Amino acid sequence: MAAPVDIGSLLRAELIEDALYKDEGVCVLGVFGKSAMQAGSAKESLINILADKHIFPLLGAEEAGGPDGGGSIRAYYSQESRVLYLVLTSVFDNRQLLRACERLSSGLGHAEAHEFWKGAEKEHCLQLLFLFSLCHVLLLVHPTCSFDITYDRLFRALDALRQKALPLLRGAIKDCPVAKEWKMNCRPCPPRLLFVFQMNGALRVNSGSGLGGNGLDGGGGDKPKKHSPRRRLQHALEDQIYRIFRKSRVLTNQSSNCLFTVPANQAFVYVVPGPDEDPISSLLGQLRANCALRENDAGTPTPGPRRYQQMRHSNRQPSFNVENSGFSSSGGQLVDCTLKEFLWQHVELVLSKKGFDDSVGRNPQPSHFELPTYSKWAHVACRLHQVMIENSEDELSLKVQGQMKVLEGFLDADAKFSENRCQKALPLAHSAYQSNLPHNYTTTVHKNQLAQALRVYSQHARGVAFQRYAVQLHEDCYKFWSNGHQLCEERSLTDQHCVHKFHLLPKPGEKPEMDHNPPILYHNSRGRSTSSCNCGRKQAPREDPFDIQAANYDFYQMLEEKCCSKLDRINFPVFQASTPDPAPACDEATRPAEVAPSGDADRLKEKETVTHTPGDSTGLSLALSLGQSTDSLGPYGEGAEGHEKRPSVDRQASTVEYLPGMLHSGCPKGLLPKFSSWSLVKLGPAKAYNSLTGLEQPGFLPGSAFLLPWDVVIRSRSEDDAGSTEALDGGPSSWPAPNKAPAGKRGSSGGIGRGRRRDDVARAYVGFEYEDSRGRRFLSSGPDKIVKVLGQGGAKEPATRALNSDMPLYIPSPAQGRGIKPHYAQLARLFIVVPDAPLEITLSPQVQPGPPPCPVFHPEQAEVVLPPDGLWVLRFPFAYVTDRGPCYPPKENQPLASFRILKGILRANTASSPPQ
Repeated sequence: MAAPVDIGSLLRAELIEDALYKDEGVCVLGVFGKSAMQAGSAKESLINILADKHIFPLLGAEEAGGPDGGGSIRAYYSQESRVLYLVLTSVFDNRQLLRACERLSSGLGHAEAHEFWKGAEKEHCLQLLFLFSLCHVLLLVHPTCSFDITYDRLFRALDALRQKALPLLRGAIKDCPVAKEWKMNCRPCPPRLLFVFQMNGALRVNSGSGLGGNGLDGGGGDKPKKHSPRRRLQHALEDQIYRIFRKSRVLTNQSSNCLFTVPANQAFVYVVPGPDEDPISSLLGQLRANCALRENDAGTPTPGPRRYQQMRHSNRQPSFNVENSGFSSSGGQLVDCTLKEFLWQHVELVLSKKGFDDSVGRNPQPSHFELPTYSKWAHVACRLHQVMIENSEDELSLKVQGQMKVLEGFLDADAKFSENRCQKALPLAHSAYQSNLPHNYTTTVHKNQLAQALRVYSQHARGVAFQRYAVQLHEDCYKFWSNGHQLCEERSLTDQHCVHKFHLLPKPGEKPEMDHNPPILYHNSRGRSTSSCNCGRKQAPREDPFDIQAANYDFYQMLEEKCCSKLDRINFPVFQASTPDPAPACDEATRPAEVAPSGDADRLKEKETVTHTPGDSTGLSLALSLGQSTDSLGPYGEGAEGHEKRPSVDRQASTVEYLPGMLHSGCPKGLLPKFSSWSLVKLGPAKAYNSLTGLEQPGFLPGSAFLLPWDVVIRSRSEDDAGSTEALDGGPSSWPAPNKAPAGKRGSSGGIGRGRRRDDVARAYVGFEYEDSRGRRFLSSGPDKIVKVLGQGGAKEPATRALNSDMPLYIPSPAQGRGIKPHYAQLARLFIVVPDAPLEITLSPQVQPGPPPCPVFHPEQAEVVLPPDGLWVLRFPFAYVTDRGPCYPPKENQPLASFRILKGILRANTASSPPQ
């Protein structure tokens, strides 16, 4: 073989053997260990010395390693000497270590890096087991002259792995043409392990000491030693290694039961002397020696190439500086052997088929030994290589890979320590998680307790297993929480969570079941409040609602049967299905309209400045819906003909798709909800309200039930009024409405003086009613003022300030509780007293229940013209919900000004006057 090759390539190729050596046995010599970065100190250079050829490069020019940069086994077969050299390179060689470090990414965590290195170490162990299963002699190379104690743990791990994998390896080589003992033990013999250490400066040889470069003894009067210091070091290392391995039971009396053996009466440790301190002096010394040899042999001429070969062999200094066998000290010391002489005495025992007799004790048992031919050895090696090295997908190889777990207890001491620490920290973390926990709790509580548990865990846990056990802590805490301790995560429309543990909602027609797993229950926050009906005359307790229908429709429908069912009302349009199974509208259509809701308020403010057209399409449609004719509208119906009508809705209301939530500025046009969240009822005629006594309804705070007066100027219809649009031709339109006196003939219901023919004043009344959760009610006269009337006479402050400003949706309740949390009252109703006068009051409520980008909510009919002579009550929604979720009441840190009712909720128009 001209050059070393990879073991896989060697086994796959058909080696052409010389006919002279084809039937002779072959000795397999394995080399492994560690190497330093210095040139000429690699394990491969040993093979150059033993084979006396330049086989492996000394400076590492050729890249050794597997395809992924891991360890590899390179082979060189010397047919002349009948020795097959197997050299293992792994991450324990510094060149391979540097390549492995380059493959690691910079962002790799500590646990991942540890896993990478331990994976490389396990791969190294499997390759070592491959060598121990095929070699007769093994050479452990170490770059220093001290024994590495970690080899004891490595060999114990290899022995345990071999015992686990032995039945599998027997099945792999059962058909190989080798002896029965080899098939039983899965190796040709118990391999003999030899140690080669390199001098690293601990014993520096002094050439002037008179010991010929092998002694450290000075030229004093001490008696020369029998052995050189290097040989004494070798003996000391042999004793130390043997004691360590015997103590850890790596070596026992019976060699057949051991992973390897060491000879009892032969040297098994060799220390290679280190290089000279001055390489230039060494080269000059060799040059002088070569020149001196040429001068001494001048009388006996020799051919040129032969003479050069003689000089090379006589003065060659190998890379390990192995001394010549002809060296002898002048002090009577024994001669130190060369590396080749040290190794060849063991190889000769193999080639002579004597084998190794390394068993000790009283009854030593002979161990098996077989010297195979190369073809037989290659057959066994090929099967073991497929099972142990190639990592093929066959069942036997996978089983061998599965036995690698036995190495973890021996090799991964860091992980074992880390696991012990993390396992002790887990119960402490569990206790921290479960401390002060209610029986059922929400996700927020779970996350807070988990963070506390992780803090306790991080104080005690250490090492590479930290992350793995932290994930286990996450899983354990989640399992504890979800196993009967998980609270329902649904929050009510008033931002209170359900008090039940995790449960399912009953289906239509299904009854609640507590015993079901999970239980089937309705949501309940245990929050109760007191609210009034649509008209405000009856109060009743209500549960905290979780859906918009229960909040804005079902509760009021229940009270309407007892109170408001006989009152006149204006019904807002709702969805009318034309199919048996209507579907809710898709959310995708509503989302683009909500992108810029901040412009809605501006558009609404601009709309307030536009003059309202009497008798517009909205008013006419309302009148027609109430069963009135255009004639009954008096002068207002005639005025509608002379004005341009505003465009109506872009599209008609859909009868197939309905709006799943409430109507607001971000909803697509043409969709209506199944029910209305607003209510507009009539309590009675205008005289039903007495300004001296106020509203006679339950729940009002003393002195706060008085509506605010709103005086609207009405221009009389005299003959000299040039601006009048009334026809004076005696036609039907000139006659007053039935049971109505002509304007200006008598005073309006506001009670202004008689006899005025120019400008009359009609008095309306307005009241913004707020109601808190305890049912306490009061009226507000402005954004920050509550109506408070002392004594008789009613409210004196006009309603102009309240109508011309944005009223708050929430204000602090005047009756605060004992708690620190503020108690808010919410705008619940708007009372309007429309006088019996030629006056048209248009109602257009618009509510923005949150800061932008919260949309603006309005009824299904944006503008409603209130008929005259009536006490009307507009009931606002209890909760506001968009397709993205509820608009919760304000928090403590949120300004109340962001929750508002836009100004312009009421507009008053007359037949011939601009709006007031």
